[in-house]
Amino acid sequence: MRMKSLSLIAALAAVATSTAAVAQRDPAYAAARAAGEVGEQPDGYLGVVGGGSAALRALVSNINIQRKSAYTQKAQASGATVEQLAFTSGCNLVAQTRPGEKYRTPDGSWETRGDGAPRRDPRCV
Repeated sequence: MRMKSLSLIAALAAVATSTAAVAQRDPAYAAARAAGEVGEQPDGYLGVVGGGSAALRALVSNINIQRKSAYTQKAQASGATVEQLAFTSGCNLVAQTRPGEKYRTPDGSWETRGDGAPRRDPRCV
């Protein structure tokens, strides 16, 4: 039963990460990501690396509101919690970063992705 629940959560989280794809169409988001001003976090939300401008913090906040909405809808449909879906999405989003992009490691520090796999939470499957 637990394995079936984890598989369902993973499948739903993959759908929830589609909000990341929508955000990537925003030129301001793409520029901030390329400049290392924003990065993916293990909790499924986008983070500002450093202080960031008010406009950048607003952009990140808007993206995170969209992500939480998607996680909430999927959680209600699946019986999973918002936190479970967000965490699984975070695992996927960190894994999908490309070399040169920022992500938050499990210890909370920001790291720039190299050619190898990013350091992820050991609970990520």
